[in-house]
Amino acid sequence: MYILLTILIVIVAIFLTLLVLVQNSKGGGLASGFASGNQVMGAPRTADFLEKASWTLAAIIVVLSILAVGFQQGQRNNAVSESAITEQVEEAAAALPQAQAPAAETPAEAE
Repeated sequence: MYILLTILIVIVAIFLTLLVLVQNSKGGGLASGFASGNQVMGAPRTADFLEKASWTLAAIIVVLSILAVGFQQGQRNNAVSESAITEQVEEAAAALPQAQAPAAETPAEAE
């Protein structure tokens, strides 16, 4: 699950980078082509949409990052608990008295 979240974070980061590159720092960018107010099929609020989309993608990255850390900690805790259980089993097995196996009997050779 950690790997899937990492891949999603990278994909969202690429989208966020592209979205920021489309914007212009002085209010132009993609919105400058549709700036005229009397345009019927234009997008007069493109800058608002791009800003909201940027904030949304940034929030998604934060949430996915927190989830990834949580899953990584969960995997680490599972690995620690599994190794602790293995150590306890080995210690318990070492503490048990070892039973002596009976000596192997060899059949008498016929003369």
